Amino acid sequence: MTEREFEALVSRYERLVYTVCYQLIQNDAQAQDLTQDTFMSVWTHRAQCPQQADSARAWICRIAVNKAKDTLKSAYSRRVSACESLPEAACCDTEQPQQRTELADSASAARAAAEQLAEPYRTVSLLYFFKQKTCTEIAQLLGRPYKTVNTQLYRAKQLLRIQLAEYL
Repeated sequence: MTEREFEALVSRYERLVYTVCYQLIQNDAQAQDLTQDTFMSVWTHRAQCPQQADSARAWICRIAVNKAKDTLKSAYSRRVSACESLPEAACCDTEQPQQRTELADSASAARAAAEQLAEPYRTVSLLYFFKQKTCTEIAQLLGRPYKTVNTQLYRAKQLLRIQLAEYL
C-alpha cells in the first residue's frame, strides 16, 4: 500500500473508526486518540490489509474495536473509573495526608468487605478487584464457565455496594 492509498483509506474511514471508538468508550478525546492509534496500526500492518473495500473496512473496524476494548480493560481505565466514583475529597491524585489516609482506609475497607463475602463471590471479587484479572482469566483459573464468573462478579459488586455505602 502506498502513502497515497493509505491517505485515501484514512479519509474514507476516519469518521467510521471514530464512531466505532466513541460508541465503545463514550469519551471524545479518547475516541480521537484511539482513531489515531487504529490508523497507526493499519499503517504498521498495511501488508496484511485486504484488497477488497468491504474486507478492508471490516479489518479496520476490527482493529478499532480491539483498541477500544484494550483501553476499557486496562488497569489505568479501571483505576480512573474507580476514582471518579469516590467522593471528590478522596481523589486519587490528592496531596493532603488526611485525604491519602482516608483513601487508604477506603481501600482497606473495600478489601475487608470483599474478604467477608461468601463463596463463590469472595474469590471472584478478590481476583477481579485486587489481582486485576479479567473474567476470562478468572474462569480459566477457577475452571468455571465465563458466564458463571460474570454473574458471580455482578452479584459480588451488588453486595459490595451495599456493604461499602458509607464510603461512596
